[in-house]
Amino acid sequence: MNTDLLTHNKVRLALHQLRPGTGRALLLLHGLGEASPNEPPPWTKRWVGPVYGLDFTGHGMSTVPLGGGYSAETLLADADIALAHLGEATLVGRGLGAYVALMITGARPRLVRGAVLCDGPGLWGGATGPASSSFVNIEPPYSAPDPNALVELSRDLRPPDYAQLFARLAVEHSGLVEPIAVAAVVRPPWLAAVTDEVGVVCCSLDDALAGFATAVSRPDVG
Repeated sequence: MNTDLLTHNKVRLALHQLRPGTGRALLLLHGLGEASPNEPPPWTKRWVGPVYGLDFTGHGMSTVPLGGGYSAETLLADADIALAHLGEATLVGRGLGAYVALMITGARPRLVRGAVLCDGPGLWGGATGPASSSFVNIEPPYSAPDPNALVELSRDLRPPDYAQLFARLAVEHSGLVEPIAVAAVVRPPWLAAVTDEVGVVCCSLDDALAGFATAVSRPDVG
């Protein structure tokens, strides 16, 4: 396994090449409290391009910052830096990684050639309006996975229509007719809302990857 260390402000992000290949990369985004696998999962065997796994901030071999302050947008920036390094890629996200995969597909629709959203640990979804705040004081030293991340990212305040916005941006600008595939069985409120959007297909992980491997852009997007 080869690892590149990418810079995100003061954080070093570990981007692991799990398997070499020719063509578009497959980028794996792990769930909350997890890390990139050490080897490519068996279901990646049919993917001819290289397979990569990203360790989010506070996870795996990436930097664990002091004091927490995590948000879904922090991890979105992690994924954006990885895409800038890889170029066009297809994404597979688990749990929290699925949420980030959705967001980056809407934010960078011309770089993401399909995103598969799978089951895994992570953001269930917070309240849809103001709620009482609670504070947790975790003393250093911190180690991966960062306990601050486990607390802060498990209860992020995001209404379902926030996720829907990224799905709509992806459908409008990605060039693919169906740029998002939901392979998850368990669907928290944000994912249930996304599943109802036009351009989102529900299918198995294998079928999603097979479709994205050969997907052709819509002629109206170029």
